[in-house]
This record gives sequence, structure tokens and C-alpha cells, in this order.
Amino acid sequence: MSVDLGALEARYDRQELLTWWDQGRLTAARVLVVGAGALGNELVKNLALLGVGNIDVIDLDVVARSNLSRCVFFREADEGRDKAAVVADRASEVNPEVVIRGIVGDVRRIGLAHLRRYDLVLGGLDNREARVWVNAACRKLGMTWIDGAIEGLQGVVKVFPPTGPCYECTLGETDRQILAHRKSCTLLSEEAMLEGKVPTTATTSSIVAGLQVQEAVKILVGREDLVALAGAGLVIVGDTLDTFRVSYTADEWCPAHDSYDTLVDVAIDSHTTLRDVVAVCDPSEGAVLDLEGDLVRATTCPACRQETPVGRMLLALTAADGTCACGEVLQLLTATVVPLDDPLTERSLDDLGLLRGDVVTVRDGNQRSHVALGVVPT
Repeated sequence: MSVDLGALEARYDRQELLTWWDQGRLTAARVLVVGAGALGNELVKNLALLGVGNIDVIDLDVVARSNLSRCVFFREADEGRDKAAVVADRASEVNPEVVIRGIVGDVRRIGLAHLRRYDLVLGGLDNREARVWVNAACRKLGMTWIDGAIEGLQGVVKVFPPTGPCYECTLGETDRQILAHRKSCTLLSEEAMLEGKVPTTATTSSIVAGLQVQEAVKILVGREDLVALAGAGLVIVGDTLDTFRVSYTADEWCPAHDSYDTLVDVAIDSHTTLRDVVAVCDPSEGAVLDLEGDLVRATTCPACRQETPVGRMLLALTAADGTCACGEVLQLLTATVVPLDDPLTERSLDDLGLLRGDVVTVRDGNQRSHVALGVVPT
């Protein structure tokens, strides 16, 4: 007599034997994975196997031959293809029951308001700039994010809840100097974002991503009491197989410690101006606008001494915009605060390089109103 094993066991039977498991909540969950490299491959693989119902993965890079030894989803024929698209396609084969979407681009251009659709963010990043953006965005929206980092046989997993120490609190003086230098000297192009290369192995990424997802599951099923690394990090020293836990301290002056209680969605079109957006808040004459990113007001060539007005968001510019016709690297005059009477408020959002999902804050005395550009689905 033959036995239909499929009738005896469900797909998630073994994990549902855990007394605190809630497969229903995992199926309903939405997770954003930032980075589709070595860590990103493992993060998405684990989430798909566990049956996390909705997974988005974002990356701006393409598959290179050096990725093949560390990334389970990449094949030789994928060289030159967008990493995020390949990961989404292959992970869907691992578990057709989950919905996986690849997003090609820089996470800093996704629009802060779009993160509201996710229950959790997992980081598989290799640069500080993206980590700083993800950290600040999650903090403002009251979301937890889980960071992972690898180098050689070493790795670290960090969990940052909406309160307590955040990623920026863990940065040392050297980290901050590097960030400030890269920001002030020139435009941080996609090429600059991709230039970092560190030695690592598939085994290290597998261990770190596995621990990231293990902590993520506890949060997604509502068992934050089981999370071992809230406001802390676990360091894995693969050379000696030593591990140690690091508890982080919150910096009361940390610039990332901000919270947006509510976001007001405003419908926009190609002609909408900043003035149109803030009108919904009925601001007083002395109100100002706080932008999430840097607005480049002008560029100056140190050789030609020529100043050129720009009026566009830094992330909307390219590396070519940062070079003078004479070949000199341009200096940037930036601002994050715009007075309501500034002529720039009369220009369209498109012209300024602001995206659907970006947030502007109207600061009127001690009152703040946070406005999401466009009606963003949650």
C-alpha cells in the first residue's frame, strides 16, 4: 500500500512544531531586503524557505563573475543582469507560495514613505551611506531593522528597534569623518556606492544571514521577548569560532533619533510644486521646510571660480554633474532647510528631483507636519 506523504505533512510542518511559531503571521508579513549580494541571497533564500509571504529585495548592482562563489541564486549566464531581478526570479522557484519582487535601484531613492508597507527591514549592505539612510528612515517610521555585515571569516548581526541605540550611535569618529568627507567632496554616484570590495566567503554570509532571519522571525510572529540582540550585536570570529555579544549605548545627541508620529499623504502630479504640497498644512509666514536629503543649491569650481545654480536634490544628480567642463571636481553648496518664501518652492517636485514617497516636513514654530509626496499604498 502506498502512502501519500503530502497528505500527512504540510510544507511548514517542522517549523510549526515550535510552540511559539505563527505561520499565519509569517505568510501575511512584508519584508524589505536591502542588498542582493552575498548576504542578500542568503536572506531572501531563508525568508522564502520559511514562507514569509511578501519579500521585496532592492539593489542597484549587476551580477559579476566574482559573485558566483558566494551567491546561491546566481549562474554564469546571469553576468550583467540586475542582481535584484535574478534573486527574485530564482527565489520564487524555491517557494512559489511567496511573492518576491526585485527592485533595481538605490535604496536611498525608494522614498521614505514607501517603507511603511513593510513590517521589517533586513540589511545586506556594504556601505555606510545606505546604512545611515535605512537607519534614519526606520527610526522615523518606528520600524525595526536588522543589519548584517561580513568581512573575511568575520561577521556581525545587529538589531535596531525603534527606540534605544541605533546604527548611527555605533559609529566611531573615524566612521563619521569618512562619511563627512565623501559627502562634502563630490557627488556619491552609483559607481562610488559599488566600489567597496572586501574579502569574504559563502560560509560567512550564510551564518550571518541565518542569524539575521532567525531574529527577524521572532519579531514577525510577535515574540519580541525572544529577540536576543535588541540594541546589541553578535560578533562572529570565524578564524577561531569565537562569538561575543556587544551591547550598544544610545547617544542622546544622535541626529538619527527622530520620530514621525503621522504622515500626511498629498496627491501630486508632474506640475505639483513644493508650495502646493505645504499648503495642506496651512503654515504661517515664518514656517520652513525640512528636507530628508541634501538640496544642491549651487556648484562652484575651485579652478574657474564660477558658481552655477542647481536647485536639485543631491541624489537626483549624477557623477557628471559634479565635474566642471575644465575637469575640476565641483564643490557643492547644499541645504536641508528651505524657507517658504524661497523661489525654489515654486518649482515642480520633478524639477527639484523629489520622488513619489519622499517626505518633507513643514516646521512652523514648535509644530511639525510630515507630508508624504503622493498617496503611497501601505
